[in-house]
Amino acid sequence: MTTDSPSPVPVAPEGLSRRARRFVEVDGIRLPRQDIRRHRDAWTGRGIPAAEIDRAVAFQDRWGGLALPPAVFYEGGPRTLDADCPEGSDTEGWSFPAGDCRVSMAYGFLIGPDGAFGIDAHRWTPLHASVSGWVESLALAAHARRWATTVTKITGKAVEALDPDGYEPVPEVQGLTDTWWRGRTSLIAVYRGEALGLDAPRCLEAHIYDGLDEWGLHGG
Repeated sequence: MTTDSPSPVPVAPEGLSRRARRFVEVDGIRLPRQDIRRHRDAWTGRGIPAAEIDRAVAFQDRWGGLALPPAVFYEGGPRTLDADCPEGSDTEGWSFPAGDCRVSMAYGFLIGPDGAFGIDAHRWTPLHASVSGWVESLALAAHARRWATTVTKITGKAVEALDPDGYEPVPEVQGLTDTWWRGRTSLIAVYRGEALGLDAPRCLEAHIYDGLDEWGLHGG
């Protein structure tokens, strides 16, 4: 059973930056979303706390059915944001899926016990403090690619050698494992999730967007 959206053109959830709202509403598509409320009795019968079901329902109401352009990393990210059955325990905490992967992958995308958006690989690895942070990172990457004069990708040990002096964190992406940094003429996106989650240092990657003017750095 699905809940149909009245229009394939999404309305961006409140709380996003102007850049991210435009990204969602111009580049995103709202697809029919699963009605997970119908599973409440079955999930409760399996011992899943009502509060965790409510958390998944709240995610679905806010983000469910939203399909966004592929991320520049993580094999494009979730195909569509969609919640499913919470898993975990009262001791270890509860998480629930954030949406199916676009391709066959060694991990899935989850919403963690504290609301962080991350990947469930060899270990749980939170990427951003919230789903909003993930969406902000997608919007910023699309914006930076459009306005940068050069985009440089570096990997492995070269990422660790980056000097953040003169840069400041970009707060709206709510970076945890993944972070964005803003300098005078450039933005740097650092992707540590796969390196940590898969215990694979070779997967460490950063993208440097250079030659940005004020609009490129802050606009959108």
